[in-house]
Amino acid sequence: MKKIGILLAIILCVVSSSAVLATNTNANATKKNNQLQTQSETVNQLVEMKDNEKKTLDDYVAAYGSETYGLTAYILNKVQICSIPLCFVGIAISAIYQYVLGIRKLDTRDKGFAIMISIITVFIIAQVLPLIFAIVVKGWRG
Repeated sequence: MKKIGILLAIILCVVSSSAVLATNTNANATKKNNQLQTQSETVNQLVEMKDNEKKTLDDYVAAYGSETYGLTAYILNKVQICSIPLCFVGIAISAIYQYVLGIRKLDTRDKGFAIMISIITVFIIAQVLPLIFAIVVKGWRG
């Protein structure tokens, strides 16, 4: 008897429920306008970023007096900026290898130490190379 009652309740719920397919054209139009506005803002931001980077590259070319030297200085500057977070992440990973995983295994500890020394070396080179480039190109080139 309980099974029949539960079954009838389920059937009654299924039969009484119906799908309402209503759309609000005003809401849909507003939503599309908001999406188009967001896309146009994004496109404008990308265009501004491109223009700023092009202006920065032109400034480097003007400062170094050559397109090749200006482009090289621009790339070295970008490498210098990007190397900071990448090296911090690398140092954190190598510290995990050295101090956490290396407690049990000596070869893992040595691997972490070697990775840390390598990353620090790359970090120092990436930070000093733009300065050396500027000294050589502007100072000795004349």
